[in-house]
Amino acid sequence: MVNGSNGCRTEGPQVAKSLAGWYPARRGSIILRRHQADGLAVGLLGPALSPPCHSPCLLLALMLHHIQSEKLGPRGEAMAAAVGTCVHCGFCLPACPTYQELESEMDSPRGRILLMKSVLEGELDARDAAPHLDRCLGCLSCVTHCPSGVRYDELIPSYRAYAREHLPQPPAGLWTRVRRWLAHSTLPYPKRLRVALRLATWTRPLRCCVPRALRPMLELAPKTIPPAAVLPRQSRPQGPIRGRVALLAGCGQQVLAPEINQAAIRVLVRNGIEVLVPSNQGCCGALAWHGGYAPRAAAFAAAVLRAMPEDVDAYVTTAAGCGSTVKEYALVLAGSELEDAARQFSQRCMDISEYLHHVGIASPPPLAEPLRVAYQDACHLAHAQGIRQAPRALLQQIPRLELVDLADADTCCGSAGTYNIEHPEIAHRLGQRKVEAIRQSGAALVATGNIGCLVQMQQHLEKAGLDIPVLHTVQILDKAYRDRQL
Repeated sequence: MVNGSNGCRTEGPQVAKSLAGWYPARRGSIILRRHQADGLAVGLLGPALSPPCHSPCLLLALMLHHIQSEKLGPRGEAMAAAVGTCVHCGFCLPACPTYQELESEMDSPRGRILLMKSVLEGELDARDAAPHLDRCLGCLSCVTHCPSGVRYDELIPSYRAYAREHLPQPPAGLWTRVRRWLAHSTLPYPKRLRVALRLATWTRPLRCCVPRALRPMLELAPKTIPPAAVLPRQSRPQGPIRGRVALLAGCGQQVLAPEINQAAIRVLVRNGIEVLVPSNQGCCGALAWHGGYAPRAAAFAAAVLRAMPEDVDAYVTTAAGCGSTVKEYALVLAGSELEDAARQFSQRCMDISEYLHHVGIASPPPLAEPLRVAYQDACHLAHAQGIRQAPRALLQQIPRLELVDLADADTCCGSAGTYNIEHPEIAHRLGQRKVEAIRQSGAALVATGNIGCLVQMQQHLEKAGLDIPVLHTVQILDKAYRDRQL
């Protein structure tokens, strides 16, 4: 029985009936799960549409849960809080790329929250929920569009970490396991990744002989690999020093696009910022964290904390995925002796565009020719870190550069870490949508703030026969300072 804020009384069966009315089936039946403790049907396990309006009684019923957070480890409270905050209003559905593509309630944030809730309450086998949760891009567009402030960004990685360690996992085929092993054994390690990419280049002509599960890895491997670059440990400006930062160099980006970090150092130094690049920092742990491999992510995070100096103004990242992860280090290292240190470290982490916008930059000279540039929001910059205006403001300081937004600019391009090798079909459709948006913008160049987005869009543009380069925001600034042309 539920007492709503309007004073009405609604019995459990009536709530179930109301739910069936709020969620008309699109192409399948709706299955409602009843909680024995309160007799309320509060779990939706089928495809559905958003409710047209809100019932105070219904929302109160949906917010109830029986998750015993104290039994779920150091991240249990974060998971329970996120589930309890969700009122299932449906505003997240049209913002979710997988819901747009699959039109399935279980492949939406609202549906996934209900699935996680049911698993954590012990009413649903984790193996039944896994396919829908695995299809989540982790783009966090739902966080931006949620009026209730649900911390889905804390819920989904925490749940994945708990499920991988404590709950039964669905069986995976041999080559799927090989693919995951290859990804986690190479991407965080620049030397290994360089060797793996060379092998992929040589193997590409034999694609038809390669197991289907491994083919996306071959297709995503670049045709050419940039020469290895060694970043200077310290770079000082010639004039007055306005600030001092430590640069998180990353891992995969150093192999796929080493020019990004080089450009970042040049732009920072040009604007009076001393730059340190600490040795032995390694991978930030983003790939492991987003995949639910919490112990591995914690080990990477601890190594970063040990490597970073204290006497700097900020820790600067140049990849949105890395930046969002280091800002979550307190959650990654929750329950460990490094949790407090991780929280303090995260508070001093800034994306390169965020930091440059904060300290202010000298305007570059006018470009030799007018240029239209389309800006694509990296999900882990716009949604995870809430950074949208800073990169746009920096680019708008370049004279003769016309900045335009893409249609659906904050919708994921389909990269999402290793998503484009785990779920290549969905990632491909999202990439095609992004290419069409770029085509319609009339832009001659695309700017973004994440290496994964850069690679994904560049490859789909090439497949579409469009000669439109994709560059990091800081690369564009660097080129404008140095060459006056892009």
